[in-house]
Amino acid sequence: MDRAFFEQLAMPLFDQLYNHACWLTGDRADAEDLVQETYAKSLKGFGSFAEGTNLRAWMFRILRNAFLNSRSGLKQKTDYLEDEETGADQAVSHEVTPEALFLACESQEAIFSALERLPVAHREIILLCDVDEMSYREIAQVLDIPAGTVMSRLARARTNLRASLGAKEAVR
Repeated sequence: MDRAFFEQLAMPLFDQLYNHACWLTGDRADAEDLVQETYAKSLKGFGSFAEGTNLRAWMFRILRNAFLNSRSGLKQKTDYLEDEETGADQAVSHEVTPEALFLACESQEAIFSALERLPVAHREIILLCDVDEMSYREIAQVLDIPAGTVMSRLARARTNLRASLGAKEAVR
């Protein structure tokens, strides 16, 4: 294993991983610990990484697993189970999109607060898609779920974000 090669590939992902860890943990110190653990585990397991596959998805999955295995993540893990697949067959389509709400919203604090109020599963999928700009396929790899589940969970998450931002009246 070539440590320099690992650093060359993995270090450009640091800011994305750190920002995602901050959102997951809600605490900068915990996020720093989580990212440090992620890099340590990925360096240790880099020999098993298949070159030519998606390193970013691989690293985000390690970060997510490390979070779920942490004390704060164990508490959140139950939220995933309660939230999963409730109303998964419902297709959601609105003219008011989360992106439009982001642009129309005057206060960044309102957006951050709304995201923090979402269940972790919803917050995570919105961040992976809209902030980290991952494809559905990449998100499916990170979360270890089918792409169809990514789409339905993202639709529910965006609906919850709209509601959290007070967009129910705007949708009617």
